[in-house]
Amino acid sequence: MSTAVLAAGGGAIRPGEHWDPLGIGLNLDTVGCTVAAAAVVLAVGFGVRANITSGVPGKFQLCLETITDLVRRQVESSIGIRVAPFVVPLAITLFTFLLVANWLSLLSFHAVPEPPTADVNLPCALTALCLVWVHAFGIRRNGLHYFEHCTRPFAVMFPLEVVSQISRFLSLPLRLFGNMFAGTIMLQLIVNLLPPYASWFADGAWKMFDLFVGAVQAFIFALLVIVYFGEFAGEEPAERESSGGRPADP
Repeated sequence: MSTAVLAAGGGAIRPGEHWDPLGIGLNLDTVGCTVAAAAVVLAVGFGVRANITSGVPGKFQLCLETITDLVRRQVESSIGIRVAPFVVPLAITLFTFLLVANWLSLLSFHAVPEPPTADVNLPCALTALCLVWVHAFGIRRNGLHYFEHCTRPFAVMFPLEVVSQISRFLSLPLRLFGNMFAGTIMLQLIVNLLPPYASWFADGAWKMFDLFVGAVQAFIFALLVIVYFGEFAGEEPAERESSGGRPADP
């Protein structure tokens, strides 16, 4: 998307190669970078699994264990680790995937035109997957009682809840897309507006800042997914039982 916008406006970023099977436009740059980021995450995961030790951990394993412990504490405070243990690996996978995806083009020094997260389709697809999982988890845990939160404290709150859900679907991906898209535009402006002898320094400095932004955006996305799971998990079945309602199966 961003390459098409910049190309239409005379930007320096080349439009991504497109493939149109059955009339469905696919940006091959976005698809290729997404597959590359997923491959890196899988390679790291299998590598850690093959070299993990119960003895003295290495620096890399110690770093991963620290991150896992932080995520576990966040999940435990938001949801309860026994309620949704799968959220821990989900959040770590989201963070790692988005971190690699955000850094991919920055580390390649213009070999890749833009990170895949600068194409709005990837953040929207990832958000849709996570939010469907969130609501499916809430329904599975609380049964049909899950939908009661849409009418609390009064039934008239239902339209506002619908608006809230739509805003969540829009804000989560657009935050990620907007920040990464802006970084792509800034890199091209630096290259186009500054002379060659000065652009390399400004380009390198902005790349370092964009690495930081990419890490922050990956962290925020994963954190908000944890928060959404905690918010839409619904009340404990024991609470409904004590209030006279029928408890749902966990």
